[in-house]
Amino acid sequence: MLLALGAIGVVYGDIGTSPLYALRECFTGPHGITPSHENVLGVLSLIFWALIINVSVKYLVFVLRADNRGEGGVLALMALVGHRARAGRPMNRARPLLLVMGIFGASLLYGDGIITPAISVLSAVEGLSVATPIFQPYILPITLIILLGLFLVQRHGTGGIGNVFGPFMCLWFVVLAVLGVKELVHNPAVLWALSPVEGVSFFVRNGGHGFLVLGAVFLVVTGGESLYTDMGHFGRGPIRWAWFALVLPSLMLNYLGQGALLLRNPEAARNPFFLIAPSWALYPLVVLAAGAATIASQAVISGAFSNTRQAMQLGYCPRMEVVHTSAEEKGQIYLPGLNLMLLVGVVLLVLGFRSSSALAGAYGIAVSTAMLMTTMMAYVVARERWGVGRAVAIPVLSLFLGVELAFFSANAVKIPEGGWFPLLLAATIFTLMTTWKRGREILAAKLREASMDLKDLLEGFKGEHAPVRVPGTAVFMTGNPEGSPPALLHNLKHNKVLHEQVVLLTILSEDVPHVPPEERVEVQPLELGFVRLIARYGFMENPSIPDILKRGREQGLQFQLMSTSFFLGRETLIPSKKPGMAMWRESLFAWMSRNARSATAFFRIPPNRVVELGTQVEL
Repeated sequence: MLLALGAIGVVYGDIGTSPLYALRECFTGPHGITPSHENVLGVLSLIFWALIINVSVKYLVFVLRADNRGEGGVLALMALVGHRARAGRPMNRARPLLLVMGIFGASLLYGDGIITPAISVLSAVEGLSVATPIFQPYILPITLIILLGLFLVQRHGTGGIGNVFGPFMCLWFVVLAVLGVKELVHNPAVLWALSPVEGVSFFVRNGGHGFLVLGAVFLVVTGGESLYTDMGHFGRGPIRWAWFALVLPSLMLNYLGQGALLLRNPEAARNPFFLIAPSWALYPLVVLAAGAATIASQAVISGAFSNTRQAMQLGYCPRMEVVHTSAEEKGQIYLPGLNLMLLVGVVLLVLGFRSSSALAGAYGIAVSTAMLMTTMMAYVVARERWGVGRAVAIPVLSLFLGVELAFFSANAVKIPEGGWFPLLLAATIFTLMTTWKRGREILAAKLREASMDLKDLLEGFKGEHAPVRVPGTAVFMTGNPEGSPPALLHNLKHNKVLHEQVVLLTILSEDVPHVPPEERVEVQPLELGFVRLIARYGFMENPSIPDILKRGREQGLQFQLMSTSFFLGRETLIPSKKPGMAMWRESLFAWMSRNARSATAFFRIPPNRVVELGTQVEL
C-alpha cells in the first residue's frame, strides 16, 4: 500500500493532470470541433476507450510484463530485444533497426521530460485567469517560480518526494471524482459515451476533421509511458493497484463530468475543468491544480534520471554524477547535471511558447512516437522471450498499432505548430548517444591495437629483462579483459618499475538491470604477481571501486589500501580522416569525452591514490 501511495505521487502525476487541458483542446484547440451533444459524447467515448486500450490493456496488462529483472523503460526493453531467445531461436534479423528504435525512443522521452512540466504547470496557473483577468500578467512568473521549486526538491529523491506527493495526489484524484460526480448527477445521459458506438459515430459524422481531433484526445494518455519507465521505482503490482483502484475511475468520472457540463453549457468549452467547480471553490482548485501539475512533472523527471543512468551503463552516454537517494530502493536516484539541463530547457520552453495551448501541439508527437516504438519492441520480446505464437501476438499488435498509428498521424499535422521541437531535441540526443557509443568502440579498438598481448608481456618480464619490483599493489583499469592496459606500458616506459602485485581491473556492463552479488567479482590469479579482477554490473547499478576491492578481498585478493596505487589512462582524442566516423562526429566525441565526469569520481576511487598517465589517440 505504501508503494502504491508513492506510485500515485510519482508515476501518475503526468496522466493525472490531463483533465486540466485535454477536453478543452478537443473543442478549442487548433483542430477543435463544435461542442454539440453528439460531438461531446463522441469525444468522451474516444477518451474512455483510449484509456482502456492504450493504458489499461497495453501498459498495465502487457508491457509491464516486459521487465528486465524488475526494471522498465525503453532502454531496458531494448536490452531484452538484444538477448537471444530462451529456446535457442536465432536472433531477430531486424535487431539493428530495433536497437535504433530503442535509442530514438529513449531520446524522445527527454522531450517529454521538458514539455510535461511546462504544459502541466502553465495549464494549472492559467486557471487564475478564469476567475479574473487581473492575474493574466502574472501567469508566466508564477509558473516559473513553481517550476524552479520543483527542480530544487529533486535532490531529496523520488522516495521522499513520493511520500509527500502521494497523499496530495490521492486528494487530487478524489477531488477529480467529486467534481465529476457533482455534474454527472445533473445529466446522467452523458454515460452513453461509454459505448464504443458513440466513438464510431463521431468519425462517421465528422470525417477528416474528426480524425484531427484525435491529436487532442491523445493528451489523455500522455504519461502512459511513465508507468513503464518508472516501474523500477515502485514495482509492477503497486502501479497496477493504484491505476485500477483510484486513478482510472477518478479520471473517467471527471471527464464525464466535464462532458455533462458541456451538454448543459457549450460555452464552457473555453475551460471546462475550472468551470465545473462551484465559484467558491475556484481559487482552492487553482492551488490544488498547481500542486498536482507540479507533481505531474515528477514522473517524467524521475523517468529521465532512470533513462540516463541506463544509457550510461549501456555505453550510450558519458559518465555523469549519480546520487542514490534511498538505502532501500536502488532505482531511486538523482542526477544533478541532468536536473539542471532539464530546468533550463523547461524555462526556455515556457518563455518561448507562453501558453499551454501553444505547447499542446508540441506535446503529443513525442509521446505518440515513443509509444509506437515500445509497442513494436514489446512484440519482439513477446515472440522471442515469451514464446507467444503469431496467432495471438499479431492480432494484439494490430490492435495497439492501429490505435497508436491513428494518434501518431493526427499528431503529425502539429509538427509546424510546435511538434518540431521534441523531434529536433530527440534527433540531437540520438546523435549524441550514437556518437558516444560509436566513438567508444573506435577508441577501444585503437587502444587494443596499441596494447600488447599479456602472455608476451609476462614472458618478457622473466630472466634478465625483469623490471625493478617495488613494494605495494598497483591497480590498472582496462576495458579489455584480454590484453595489457596501455597505462601499464606507459608506467613501465617512464618509471621503469613494477609493483610487487599488479591487479588488472576490468568493469563490464551487462544487459541486465542488476547482477547477483555472487556473480559480481571474479578473481583470476596469473603469474609473476599479476591478478586479473573482473567486475560485472547491471545497467541500473553504479560501479564502485571500494566495493569491488572489498569483494575481491573476500575471494583471496591480498592488498593494503594505503600501499595501493590506481593507474588510469587519460586519452587526448585527436579527430582524423581515418575510417571510423565523420570528422564532425569525431570532434563531437572528443568534446563529450573532455566533459564527461572523471573516472576517479565516477568509480569512487580514493583521489589521493590515483596516478593518471596521458596518451594521444588519433580517432
